[in-house]
Amino acid sequence: MNERFLYYLWENRLLKGALFTTNGQAVAMVNPGIRNTDSGPDFLEAKIYIGGQLWAGHVEIHVKTSDWNRHGHQHDRAYRNVILHVVYEDDRPVNDIPVVPLKGHFDPSLFDRYEQFMASQHWIACERQLGQIRPFTMNTWLERMAIERLEEKIKTVEKMLNTTHFDWEDTFYRLLLRYFGMKVNNEAFETLASLLPFKTLMKHADQLVQLEAMLLGCAGFLELESDEAYPQLLQREFAAMRAKFNLLSMPTERWKFLRMRPVNFPTVRLAQLAQMIHLHGCLFSKVKEAETIAEIKALFNVQASDYWDTHFRFSVVGPPKPKHLGEGTADILLINAVVPLLFCYGRFHKSQCYCDKAMRFLEDIAAEDNTVIRHFNSIGWTANHAMQSQALLHLYHHYCKRKRCLECCLGNILLRSNKN
Repeated sequence: MNERFLYYLWENRLLKGALFTTNGQAVAMVNPGIRNTDSGPDFLEAKIYIGGQLWAGHVEIHVKTSDWNRHGHQHDRAYRNVILHVVYEDDRPVNDIPVVPLKGHFDPSLFDRYEQFMASQHWIACERQLGQIRPFTMNTWLERMAIERLEEKIKTVEKMLNTTHFDWEDTFYRLLLRYFGMKVNNEAFETLASLLPFKTLMKHADQLVQLEAMLLGCAGFLELESDEAYPQLLQREFAAMRAKFNLLSMPTERWKFLRMRPVNFPTVRLAQLAQMIHLHGCLFSKVKEAETIAEIKALFNVQASDYWDTHFRFSVVGPPKPKHLGEGTADILLINAVVPLLFCYGRFHKSQCYCDKAMRFLEDIAAEDNTVIRHFNSIGWTANHAMQSQALLHLYHHYCKRKRCLECCLGNILLRSNKN
């Protein structure tokens, strides 16, 4: 037995038979309370009849009564308003709070199915039972997952907004840099954003060479000697910009190139970003005005300067090939930068039209293609657009992978089914 399963029984009112405290008082639940995932009692603001009298307060749940003292609750003021101590097994009294044991008051086959899920070695615990879920139920739960995923991203955006004092253009610049770096280099790109403010770049937005010089110079890529004319030009320009704006450079060791496709090298990405700022300036103002995904993708449809046609890194010549920002990268920027910031903007300014547009954009973007999405496809759940692929990613990483089946709508349905 574990506390998580007892929370599940209590919250979902899955108890059978009349409940009594250890001293014989009848217990009747009016409201189980609000599940508390922070410190303090497990359920807040519950309403319980105990011995015929209605009590309002908190409920604490343990496997054994003695866990109260073992967890140190007797010394914690947060537990002074606990009205009921719910346990699986009463092993010994610890205080005057009424105790109600749950042993024998639930269907044992429910716990058996739960243990099977917990012991499952499949990719996800319910992999073989997912076919029992009706499409309507699955789609409704995926909508919930998509909102949870977006709310998670919004928390990151709000932290950035606080850092930039709600400068929306600077925040968008920081978000773009974060996701330009993919997972491999996102921390390095975030560091670069803090070293090189967007306002500094905008002072020379009409000069592509100076933009490249500042971005590549602050990233540390201009520290090495080169016998090529273009890197030497960038070095001279960066020396002037560094003196003018008191710029700092990162150590090049912060950047990773191994196990990356050359088109994703940070040198190429920074050259593309320079082109984007040079062509469009304040990008977020244009994002706000856009009504379609195509309009925003047009902003991202840039090509690195001519030098990069034959280079992925400085002084390393390769076959000529223009370095365009790819469709896949544009989708990543849309999903992770455009949609969350646009939604935040609408919420902050109480303008629902921006929130609605952000959600519409998410449905207009193609579903992502990665290991998790392909695995869901293989077991019969196909994502039709990015909102659904985002939802499946959230479902897997926050529920399936952590085996939070008791907190999952789909897991709940399957646990209560007799077809497992």
